[in-house]
Amino acid sequence: MRQMHLGLFLLGTGSHVAGWRMPGAVTSFQDIAAIRAMAAQAERACFDLIFMGDNLYADPDAHPSYTLRLEPLTMLAALAMTTTHIGLGATVSTTYSDPWSVARAFASLDHISGGRAAWNAVTTSSALAGANFGRVHPNHAERYAVAGEFLDVVMGLWDGWADGALVADRATGQYLDPAKLRVLNHNGPHFQVKGPLNIGRTPQGRPVILQAGGSEPGLDLAARSADVVFSVVQDLGEARAQYAALKSRLARHGRRPEDVSVLPGVMPVVGRTEREALDKLAVLQGFINPQNARMLLAERLGVNLDAHEMDAPLNAVPLKEGSHGFTQSLLNKARRDNLTLRDVYNLLGAARGHWVLCGSAEQVADTLQAWFEGGAADGFNVMPSHFPDGFEDFIELVVPILQARGLFRTRYAGPMLRDQLGLARPPSPF
Repeated sequence: MRQMHLGLFLLGTGSHVAGWRMPGAVTSFQDIAAIRAMAAQAERACFDLIFMGDNLYADPDAHPSYTLRLEPLTMLAALAMTTTHIGLGATVSTTYSDPWSVARAFASLDHISGGRAAWNAVTTSSALAGANFGRVHPNHAERYAVAGEFLDVVMGLWDGWADGALVADRATGQYLDPAKLRVLNHNGPHFQVKGPLNIGRTPQGRPVILQAGGSEPGLDLAARSADVVFSVVQDLGEARAQYAALKSRLARHGRRPEDVSVLPGVMPVVGRTEREALDKLAVLQGFINPQNARMLLAERLGVNLDAHEMDAPLNAVPLKEGSHGFTQSLLNKARRDNLTLRDVYNLLGAARGHWVLCGSAEQVADTLQAWFEGGAADGFNVMPSHFPDGFEDFIELVVPILQARGLFRTRYAGPMLRDQLGLARPPSPF
């Protein structure tokens, strides 16, 4: 029986912009003890992976977890020491990194974790990052042109070592088998990389590739290279359309529909009754700092909000280039529901533009099942409003229902992330 995949979007102060204000909530994404507890919660519930988004700038008016946070790969290496089965995924930018360093870092994490590493390859949408690297932020097309070559180089470096390359024969003195080592010698329009890496083939063969782009170039890149795709959608019809659009692209790259899992992001607000859940959401909404939500709205839409009335229809506002997946999702919802800027502001205040699913545990489980069985998702990227209680509500109330229905595992399939995702280990290139 096909079962859904569940990822935890690990944002220390919660995906709700004011979730940290809930009584007892974690208030810092620099508290490693609290982060270890989050990881333990997710592994206890048999989640496929922990996923850490990232950003490359600090803005005191933006989401707290993006302003103060630990560097993702350093943090995941620490979590590898306190977890045993759950996957460990992190965002690293293809616009502001270099392929050799990224390939080496994720190969190291895969070895450290025993085969649980995953790289979310993003192009970085916000122009604010450029100032921290002394660069002018490239446009959308340029970023994706770089990203395609970047991924090719990283995967080529991961494949530079074959299994069994380390001989370490004390009798003969042979340490490596040179026939199992390949120099990449990549010479492309954006990167010149000789290789090889100074780290051998990883337990998974290659770390898992995650991708979250919703634009046409993003979908093409995902169809060619990704193992898991995080989508930004607001309703079932939109989710089905995006799901079909991605799956239909796979054949041209010699891939099957089951080779890529699509996980829409969802912020569940769960109660034992619908009334209890709605009351929790009302408390969360009452904590919103208007400046935080305005900053998120301006960033997502790429507009100066001071130049527009908040009650103007979103369709009447000229939009600049931004994060295409988020922007398109908001536009689609605005057209369907005739939303104003103020309406979208409230939506962003709840979950930064992601899908909010509020209801009793049965209602939430029913909706997730309908999406999973209705051609809209292979699972979900769960984005708790706050930790620990917002996540505890989901794993204590919803996960057991999904397990009782046979829709989610009760134990891990194996020690590596590819085992949970049902992905074969890529064969050795030699």
